[in-house]
Amino acid sequence: MATVQERKYVGKSVEKADALDRVTGKARYGADMHLAGMLHAKSLRSPHPHAKIIKLDYSKALQLEGVKAVITHDDLPQPSDSATSFGGELMIALKDLQRLTIAKDKALFDGHTIAAVAAIAPEIAEQALDLIEVEYELLPPVEGLHDAMKADSALLHDDLFTKTLGDAPEKPSNVAMHLEDGRGDIDQAWKDADAVFEETYDTLMVHQGYLEPQACVAQVDGDGTINVWTSTQGTFNVQRQLSALLNLPQDKMIVTPMEIGGGFGGKIYTILEPLAILLSQKTGRPIKMVMDRNEVFRGTGPGSPASCTVKVGATKDGKLTGCFVKMIYDAGAFPGSPIAGASVVSFGPYKVDNLKLDAYDVVTNKPRVQAYRAPGGTPVGFAVESAIDQLAEKLSIDPLEFRKINAVEEGDLMTNNRPYNSIGLKEMLAEIEKHPCWTDKLEGPNRGRGLAVAFWLGATLTSSSIVLIHADGTVTVTTGQVDLTGTRTTMKQMVAEELQVPIEDVNVRVVDTNSAPYTDLTAGSRSTWTQSIALEKACADVVEQMKAQAADQLKVEPSEVEYADRKFWVSKDPEQAIGWFDVARNSVRRAGGPVCGQGSVTRAQSAPTFGANVADVEVDPDTGKVKILRYTCFQDVGCAINPVQVEGQIQGGATQGIGWSLYEYYHYDQGSLRNASLLDYRMPTALDLPMLETVITEKPASEGPYGARGVGEVPIIPPPGALANAIYRATGVRLNNLPMSSEAVFWAMKEKEKNGG
Repeated sequence: MATVQERKYVGKSVEKADALDRVTGKARYGADMHLAGMLHAKSLRSPHPHAKIIKLDYSKALQLEGVKAVITHDDLPQPSDSATSFGGELMIALKDLQRLTIAKDKALFDGHTIAAVAAIAPEIAEQALDLIEVEYELLPPVEGLHDAMKADSALLHDDLFTKTLGDAPEKPSNVAMHLEDGRGDIDQAWKDADAVFEETYDTLMVHQGYLEPQACVAQVDGDGTINVWTSTQGTFNVQRQLSALLNLPQDKMIVTPMEIGGGFGGKIYTILEPLAILLSQKTGRPIKMVMDRNEVFRGTGPGSPASCTVKVGATKDGKLTGCFVKMIYDAGAFPGSPIAGASVVSFGPYKVDNLKLDAYDVVTNKPRVQAYRAPGGTPVGFAVESAIDQLAEKLSIDPLEFRKINAVEEGDLMTNNRPYNSIGLKEMLAEIEKHPCWTDKLEGPNRGRGLAVAFWLGATLTSSSIVLIHADGTVTVTTGQVDLTGTRTTMKQMVAEELQVPIEDVNVRVVDTNSAPYTDLTAGSRSTWTQSIALEKACADVVEQMKAQAADQLKVEPSEVEYADRKFWVSKDPEQAIGWFDVARNSVRRAGGPVCGQGSVTRAQSAPTFGANVADVEVDPDTGKVKILRYTCFQDVGCAINPVQVEGQIQGGATQGIGWSLYEYYHYDQGSLRNASLLDYRMPTALDLPMLETVITEKPASEGPYGARGVGEVPIIPPPGALANAIYRATGVRLNNLPMSSEAVFWAMKEKEKNGG
């Protein structure tokens, strides 16, 4: 492996592999698929958040000219093992996934699918939906987290009993799980502290905001083989879900990933695919389903809202004595909120001996949540980073200095009581301390500066790829790793680096589940990092095979052959040599055969990632509008394989975090969603943001050929804390709820004036 100084491609901002196809419109997305004889399908969705389905009659819909089939929950086969779970960072049980696909006896949220129709045109399918007669018995909607936990709250599920380490409950409830963890003596921690701070922080449901709605095409062949073309973050994940939902073997299920117009964790569960397959089985024709934006908001998996109560204590010299957080997360209609991720994130950046985590997974009448960049991290990060600042203020300690005093380093315990391996938090904090965004004075009225730090553990799972050498010496990488963030580009870079061939000679193909080795979904900031290990193994396999073939042609033993820069030579006689092209050409017609290397990695060490944001804001005292004057993102990425793509990931995550902080939320009224459009659901645009500056730290991770870490998750966590702390310093007003909209800031300032602040 080349040293950092000798690397030719890794660490360089090379051109994105698929850039031309995307900007010219050649890239094919799910909605671009068209097959001969294809029908179009639409879903009938419940207008009620909580209602029993008393009667469902679709006979009139079937009589409409052009309608070919209607399906309901009765068309789903009974699952063979209802306890099986699927997903990535957020798991869902098969029985719940089935009820999420199509409502069985109850509609559990506004937008829950009740039936689906296939017709010769999407307009006819839409008309048919109006002809389906559904009689509902309305039930009280369970909207708020705290209301859901009350003993007299309406139940979403009669068979949901709280999973806990304590005694099994005798009655069902809306609390799906209660997790407790920690270490030390938390009660003694408060006694040892010179200052203690406690507060509760609340956030609302938000959406990932991907530009491409969910879309898929399904076709059932004559032999029962099912072909699915879909917008997804993981083809093998979809294959497993569909196999279980439909009681079909996986070898009968071929899933092909289309280009994906954003996912951010929201395209992991099957939503349309089972419906399209069932309709294709009924009609014998290909089925296409494409969501509109209203359906995306009402019928997909948004990010989880939460209520977090944080209590922290420290000595007068700034050393934390104890940290406690009670986290209540909203899973939506079925269990599985990100309480595990939130628990790990919570106090991840801080060294503390006494720790207590108390987490609740609660169901409400909202769409079942999915992952959203560092799932669970943003709400608890907002709470913890706000509380840490407030504790530092009580102790009259600079907020950056307070974090430096308590920053974790290698060997310290994570919140899950496992020791950190190589991490670069202290190095990153040192970068902040000397950066102009922190050292420059911020002058003028109604202006403030805020800091927040964040942590993400990073997923591992399984990644595999095949590296094939063609007869002309060019290279094709075949993988099942769906490309969300430019991983085809980074994989090209890594393979060119490992094989020491020109990058233009390397092509990366993301293929279907029948053509690629098993690879887990693209999520959790794992793809480039784990693929770096898999590709290193695959390339080493290739080089060994090429050496063996070169040795055969040079009439020596393979152990005597050296390789570098597309040249093989005998170690004792460098003049005795043969080129890469000659070995490749001969490989397809000699005894050695074509060269094909394979590499896999499963359960590698974690590569923890830390990030931080520094925000300068100005608040209009007359309107409460928050203007971001300057925004700087710091992150330890281990090794920036492609720096410009790394910067884009950091800036994109921070932008989404800023949206969550200041603008975005689901507006529910008695359980019904009132802002299910991009007109009413406010996301930040370029007009709302300054240029986001990125500062990259590179402390190599413990595993992998380059020490790379995942990049995409952690940037979304610090914005709410950084902005809340900045708004406080600009106005003297502390906001504990997201979003911190202009209206919220305005009325908070008015309340302060009223109280003589």
